[in-house]
Amino acid sequence: MDDDDILAAAILEDAALTLEELACACAVSPEWVLRHIEEGALERPAAVVAQWRFSSRDLGRARRIRALERDFEAEPELAALVADMLDEMDSLRARLRRAGLL
Repeated sequence: MDDDDILAAAILEDAALTLEELACACAVSPEWVLRHIEEGALERPAAVVAQWRFSSRDLGRARRIRALERDFEAEPELAALVADMLDEMDSLRARLRRAGLL
């Protein structure tokens, strides 16, 4: 990983996307995002809707759910469950790498 990759990762980590920006980055409508928030597939930001901001982690999860729905014609609930499992696998792999076991 070079310095540009580290800088890009730092910038993305600090991203604060609006509802419309998140929807655009995922190629979905804002209504799609709202529906997935209401269903619990995406995390509800703490502020009022007009002030909602989404992180790069939220963006990654939304893109993952959208890809599962699109590629496998998965129902939103199933896509969210698979995304949860994939997130957990990523977390476990990272722990193994930090422990020097992977």
